Amino acid sequence: MTIQQWCFSFRGRVGRRDFWLGMIIVLALMVGLFVLAGTGWLETQKAAFILVVLMWPLTAILVKRLHDRNKSGWWALLLVVAWMLGNGNWSMLPPLGQWVVERFLPTLITVMMLLDCGAFVGTIGTNRFGPVAEPLRLRAS
Repeated sequence: MTIQQWCFSFRGRVGRRDFWLGMIIVLALMVGLFVLAGTGWLETQKAAFILVVLMWPLTAILVKRLHDRNKSGWWALLLVVAWMLGNGNWSMLPPLGQWVVERFLPTLITVMMLLDCGAFVGTIGTNRFGPVAEPLRLRAS
């Protein structure tokens, strides 16, 4: 798999190693953006735009990892649900309900997705999303 396919395509599968490599790279870039924006080296609007652009490769890698687990890429929307739950206004709920909706459920969803994508082995052999994931080629052969 080429770097272009790895970052921008939603087709195919990626293994755990390539999934973690992608997550580490994208999250390191996001942390760098936050540091640059927080220290004033980069305007907040530009940092926000770059952050939105980084969501494409992050989502592409996540979807391909879900494909390797023989799951639809639509399962990635669970992370959007977790984000919405964590950032919603739940003040109308009692304190325990607020804790469950704002903290527990988003954490549970995120940890379950992280375990599913990052720890468990992908489907052995060909599945409905294609053949076994070929490793990312970092250099041209």
